[in-house]
Amino acid sequence: MATRQLQTPIAARWISIWRGAGDALEARLEAERERIGLWLPVALGVGIAAWFALPAKAHWIGLLLLLAAGLCGGLLIGWQSRLGRLVVLGCGVMAAGVLLIWTRAVWVAAPVLAGPVVTEFSAIVERAEPLPAKGQIRILALPQNRTDLPPRVRLTLRSEQAATLTGGETIGVRARLMPPPTASLPGGYDFAQRAWFDRIGAVGTVLGDVSRTPRAGATTPPLRARLSAHIHGQVDGSAGGIAAALVTGDRGAISEADEEAMRRSGLAHLLSISGLHVTAVVGFAMLLTMRLLALSRRLALAGYVLPLAAAAGALAGGGYTLLAGAEVPTLRSFIAALLVLIAFLMGREALTLRLVAAGALIVLIWRPESLAGPSFQLSFAAVTAIIALHESRPMRSFLMRREEPWPVRFGRAIAGLLLTGLVVEVALAPIALFHFHKAGLYGALANVVAIPLTTFVIMPAEALALLFDSVGLGAPFWWITEQALLALIGLAHGVADAPGAVAMMPSFPRWSFALAVFGGLWLLLWKTGWRRVGAVPLAIGMAALLVQPRPDLLVTSDGRHIAAALPDGGYALLRDRAGDYVRDSMAEAAGVDAPLAALTDLDHVECNRDFCRWSQGEGSARRIILASRGRDRIEGAEMAAACAAADVVISDRWLPHECVGRWITIDRDSLATSGGLALYMGEKPEAVATLRAGDGHPWRLPQQLSGNDEAIPTGGPAQ
Repeated sequence: MATRQLQTPIAARWISIWRGAGDALEARLEAERERIGLWLPVALGVGIAAWFALPAKAHWIGLLLLLAAGLCGGLLIGWQSRLGRLVVLGCGVMAAGVLLIWTRAVWVAAPVLAGPVVTEFSAIVERAEPLPAKGQIRILALPQNRTDLPPRVRLTLRSEQAATLTGGETIGVRARLMPPPTASLPGGYDFAQRAWFDRIGAVGTVLGDVSRTPRAGATTPPLRARLSAHIHGQVDGSAGGIAAALVTGDRGAISEADEEAMRRSGLAHLLSISGLHVTAVVGFAMLLTMRLLALSRRLALAGYVLPLAAAAGALAGGGYTLLAGAEVPTLRSFIAALLVLIAFLMGREALTLRLVAAGALIVLIWRPESLAGPSFQLSFAAVTAIIALHESRPMRSFLMRREEPWPVRFGRAIAGLLLTGLVVEVALAPIALFHFHKAGLYGALANVVAIPLTTFVIMPAEALALLFDSVGLGAPFWWITEQALLALIGLAHGVADAPGAVAMMPSFPRWSFALAVFGGLWLLLWKTGWRRVGAVPLAIGMAALLVQPRPDLLVTSDGRHIAAALPDGGYALLRDRAGDYVRDSMAEAAGVDAPLAALTDLDHVECNRDFCRWSQGEGSARRIILASRGRDRIEGAEMAAACAAADVVISDRWLPHECVGRWITIDRDSLATSGGLALYMGEKPEAVATLRAGDGHPWRLPQQLSGNDEAIPTGGPAQ
């Protein structure tokens, strides 16, 4: 009885605490009721992201069951409760996200080539993308009458092999084909994932000449190709490439050096037709239409000017989207522009977080796989950060109109642009570091100049040049366009070459990236004081990145390329003849912004024709590495002693069973299971980050095709 009397007040106290917490949460949600709907696309995105992050079907089913349990828990809380409704809808929408992307992955399934082959076949060109800066053409081709080949392949050929190739032609080629390459290192770009959703079953290089059969009735290239060629004829070099990119989305004429400068300076978004470009086209079309229609008193008094101007803007934006190839980023931007126009016509405030949420929801339902790409994340993060900043009370107070001299007003506007650019850079930094392992530090300053230059000088001048070219008077406008583009390129190089222009980081752990994104969304989407709580997960996520150790060894998925950390902070490659792609991938995974040295040139590395041996680390953390570099067969008995004396043995071929390292042995068999590796070695037991151990996504285990008797199997790295 005494025990029961003691327990009753304690239980009552806990019940009172839980009720108080529930009432406080209900009150908080009531205060944020206008913002709760903004989390609907977030919940859908969480379900999609979870499907990408979890490795196997059993995990996906388990997550769905867990979400079903959460939904039932929300029903037990009660539908009358705002918290209960939130739990039910959140779990339900997350489950819908999992099912949506899973269904999409199954829906787009197409056969994938099993292994590298060299074969001859005929194909219809679906699309041709010239790459003048590289002297190449990239095409999507549909092989004909070859059931042993995927229905769609991506081929690269030299410009001189077929300089005027266009869509619809039938070609005959001899090509080296291979499966779409997966990421070669943990945290690297996985083309196989993108190829799966694009239904590309093989990539390759055309060998020799191309036989061509023009499509019946096709006498001229498509408008997009003709327009790009016309622009290249008016403006030379990378300036012409950027000019074409702004109109048609064709970036092939931009040199690698200039494109890298644009990336390092934070201006690469100008090269991809997205929100800025579509908004400029729609805005200029609306402004011009309104000015012209306002000349009619009848239309102005009848209230038809704004609807007709919005229609003209929509038509201009739609035409621009089609002209640019209707890529997913452009379509996403066009959808957002249409939502803005609808808001205008309804008399609502156009640029709000609700509009952004609606656009994100439409895009995720239409193309759920886009969530995993940097384009979706960067664009929506930037727009959300801008709108959230300008909806805040301090920013509105700072930018509100007031009676003051024009220099002060101009300075206030410049300060607002700088602050907006800074907030955008901070919002995009975690995403850039996660996907590219680098983030520009001066992008906010560069964009203050570059965005107005592009929006108010380059694009209008280029539009006028194209318009006046119809009567042969476009030359003055092309000169203005070229000078402005050269200024833009000069700005990019100046910012990119500045000391400390780029921050490099090693691989961003997924859990810390998820924390940083969640914290950022919490800060941006809520409006009351509890939004500050989001700073905690954001700080934890970024802190985890800052303390993330550098890998001591990086091994590509084929085992051919190895990068070893050096005491001075740099890295050295085993094979110094590695191409630019391998070097860039290694540098990004290592988080360094410096050229990679050659291992064979270092004093502490011993090499012969078949192997290199060196020590990694110092003191008790010192490890002996043995890596193969030759092709000759060596008997197991001859290798046994050397392998036993090494802590890590790495080879791109099969090793005999007698060769066993003290800690880990890596060869072709193990790499086929694990993929690329990042090895972290220290005084305590070492750690290994694998690329795809146990990954059951469909692009890892696709329906594979093997070549027939006409195909010649071949090995070696991708071209």
